[in-house]
Amino acid sequence: MTSNKAVDSVLYPLSQVPLQAYLTNTLQVADVVEWAMAQMPGKVHLRQTSFSISEEFVRRLWHMQRSGKVSEVELVLDHKATNKTLRLWPFLVQTINRLYLADNHSKLILLESDTAGEVTQVAIITSQNLTRGNRHESAIITTDIGVFRKLEASFLDIRDHHAVPLRELFNIKMQS
Repeated sequence: MTSNKAVDSVLYPLSQVPLQAYLTNTLQVADVVEWAMAQMPGKVHLRQTSFSISEEFVRRLWHMQRSGKVSEVELVLDHKATNKTLRLWPFLVQTINRLYLADNHSKLILLESDTAGEVTQVAIITSQNLTRGNRHESAIITTDIGVFRKLEASFLDIRDHHAVPLRELFNIKMQS
């Protein structure tokens, strides 16, 4: 896990700036997720979409889950990334509560706290897959509830109407 120093040098506290953006090669999406969660009360329900995911990102998710800060992780990946997803399958089933495949190229992260507080919903729209890269990546981060709810509705539509749950494909119970 990383310190928030790099993120703090690019972004302001979520409670002070409800809409912000970056374009840099100094941040990783996992760093931004951890930074945002640290500003949220209680446990966080994490919903994500990505074209692809790496072992390193899954490892970071595993640590986030084990920290007790994450209550549930839902993930929608692209069908075309299936070979990579299947290679990570043993690790994914230990880390992700619900994993789906869909025609997806979006990179979206929705964080929602189970506890009332100043920052309870965060939406991150990023160019970076759930991988580690040293490229310039961009993101928009907002705590606007209207934006969050619109993106959440779209996530739920993909999940419920356009995706295939991997647990059903393999008849395996995902970690709860």
